[in-house]
Amino acid sequence: MTPEKLEINVAMQVGKPVNEVFEAIVNPEKMTNYFISQSTGMMEEGKKLIWKFPEFDFECPVRVGRIEQNKYVSYYWENSGAELLVEMTLTERENNTTLVSISEKSMNNDEAGLQWLSGNSFGWSNFLACLKAYLEYGINLRKGAFTFMKK
Repeated sequence: MTPEKLEINVAMQVGKPVNEVFEAIVNPEKMTNYFISQSTGMMEEGKKLIWKFPEFDFECPVRVGRIEQNKYVSYYWENSGAELLVEMTLTERENNTTLVSISEKSMNNDEAGLQWLSGNSFGWSNFLACLKAYLEYGINLRKGAFTFMKK
């Protein structure tokens, strides 16, 4: 049976303690080293933010949902007129590592939804790789990676 709604689920282990990973996700000073170029503030429950990305000339409104210190971050953003929920769950692992699990939901199982599923599955995998490279090695993998997409 084909599902009516599509959902993205990705995960990666990062070789840093959960508090460092959490801080890198909620603090825009850290996020600008691997994900966004600018934010109007810290991620805090109920806050409305505007994110800018280095490669794209648009503002992305973000509505922060629930935050649980060192465990969980959720927010809403828009795609093709639909408000989508992003959830990030942090799980402490052995040797001071953290499993970061991300879900984004949901879009209809149609052509637009399939394009979203493909693009954002890649996007979230890239987010995790960039987060890992930044936290473990101090490298900004995103810098220059998507300039070919500028319009």
